[in-house]
Amino acid sequence: MNDQLQSVERWGRFELVLHGLSTGNPFQEVQLSAKFQYKNKVVEPDGFYDGEGRYRIRFMPGQIGRWRYETRSNRPELDGITGEFDCVEPSSGNHGPVRVQNKYYFAYEDGTRYLPFGTTCYHWTHLGNEELEEHTLQTLANSPFNKVRMCLLPTRDMKPPALAFAGTCPEDTDKTRFNPDFFAHLERRIEDLQQLGIEADLILYHPYDKGHWGFDNMDEETDRFYLRYVIARLAAYRNVWWSLSNEYDFNKFKTVAEWDQLIQYVQRYDPYQHLRSIHNGTKMYKTSTLYDFTKPWITHQSIQHWDAELTSVWRETAPKPIVIDEISYEGNSSRRWGNISGEEMTHRFWEGFSRGGFVAHGESFIDRETRAWISFGGKIYGECMERIAFLRRIIEEAPEDWIASAGEGQYKLMYFGRHQHAYKMVELGKDTEFRIEIIDCWNMTITPVEGIYRGITKVKLPGRPYMALRLTRV
Repeated sequence: MNDQLQSVERWGRFELVLHGLSTGNPFQEVQLSAKFQYKNKVVEPDGFYDGEGRYRIRFMPGQIGRWRYETRSNRPELDGITGEFDCVEPSSGNHGPVRVQNKYYFAYEDGTRYLPFGTTCYHWTHLGNEELEEHTLQTLANSPFNKVRMCLLPTRDMKPPALAFAGTCPEDTDKTRFNPDFFAHLERRIEDLQQLGIEADLILYHPYDKGHWGFDNMDEETDRFYLRYVIARLAAYRNVWWSLSNEYDFNKFKTVAEWDQLIQYVQRYDPYQHLRSIHNGTKMYKTSTLYDFTKPWITHQSIQHWDAELTSVWRETAPKPIVIDEISYEGNSSRRWGNISGEEMTHRFWEGFSRGGFVAHGESFIDRETRAWISFGGKIYGECMERIAFLRRIIEEAPEDWIASAGEGQYKLMYFGRHQHAYKMVELGKDTEFRIEIIDCWNMTITPVEGIYRGITKVKLPGRPYMALRLTRV
């Protein structure tokens, strides 16, 4: 049979809804996929059971033109269904999935530059509080953040109204079935983020279960069952990233080799090859042993560490983009990772970006009306957010490869951190003229230095910390 021809924008979602078996356990007993073809391009996403006898296959077309499809299933009523649709030009704001570009940076698939200014909001979709979720989205809409790290699974102390798996508590959780209502709600929020131009960095596992729910110590078969269902449901959203685990090394049930296998499993079954990484936890304030990001199934480095100066070392160790997804949080938590000042957070952002990495925000004020942002969202109370927005404007004005531009004598962003220079000697090209600007990173001012400069130049500075120079070739 042929569905009525419809149009789907490039990197949008085509969705085929079918009806079939509802008895037994269709999550495990029914296999469903489809072959989508445009000329010699073939993509084969899995379908999934969505409850009440309803099956869905989602597809994100990457080429403009006429696509044809045919379903495949072990159930005759779902097998051999054919159809076609037209993929048309993307709408304004749709630039496709984010990809790695030029070794250390990112761009959307259409080539538009993407600079990750992320934040962490682990369980903002897990409370069943629509008002708080809308508040969170409004906060994000008025923020500089364009990526959110968020979890699919609950922590030990949570009592969420819905889980990814069937059941509501550890005693009745059924890991052979999923909860379509949980995923439908999550998908709506991923779509909300997409409308805001925000990437959803989905954390698939974490170590904070500690055996309570049993999600941190699932066997290999259940892990793969879970991952394949998640990929089938969510991979067609263009703004999805995969973070295999938060603080993976705190999970004592899995070895590095087992994490390797799970990451490769995601790589194998994701038809669109979304960005993939995994996040370390060990000894943030001591010498850390990071995951080996040179492994080919990892697209970028997702790092937890307090010292952004190490960005220069990490760039040399693994030639992939660096995202310091946790660099401590502005707030007043009793835990040392959650009580740095806004001034310190701003400093760490500048340190990381000026060295060619990306840094993510987090906030953990535990005594405010909406509680800690990193846990449940709501409102951001700290002082660093507007400074991060200021930095984002600075980086957006820089060349796409601002680190290489320094060596090429085109542009240089020099950040002095906590040092309080009265002046700085700057070495410029003898045959090249530059404009110089003094940036106050905390007070968010840019002051041009009068004149045009070349050669070795003495630049007078105000003798305050958190200053930077922007050198731009005339």
